Amino acid sequence: MISFDNFISQEGVPIYLQIVKHIKSGIVSGAVKNGDEVPSRRVLSALLGINPNTIQKAYKILEDDGLMESRSGAKSYMVFDESAVASVRGELLKNDAVAVVNSLKGMGLTKEEALALIENYWE
Repeated sequence: MISFDNFISQEGVPIYLQIVKHIKSGIVSGAVKNGDEVPSRRVLSALLGINPNTIQKAYKILEDDGLMESRSGAKSYMVFDESAVASVRGELLKNDAVAVVNSLKGMGLTKEEALALIENYWE
């Protein structure tokens, strides 16, 4: 069963997108494995204290991305292979990189200054 014990809500980001990112991050880190059971919409709704429709919206995105499979009246499971993991990793890395670059640009750093900063913290 996928754990939401370390899930921390972020201000300003829709909760359904946070749920999707939590699960996708788990896929990339190996915490979420192919075949893992997903908490029911009702259970996760109660656990996080949010509307079940919000959970449904997140699960629909995961299903549309081909990472989760649900059947009416049955449990939902994660379904992905190594190529899907690589794709999710690329998506998350791109999103994080764009956010960092935009933040650095917003602070007025040049590309050279930003690269020097990253190099400094890389070590």
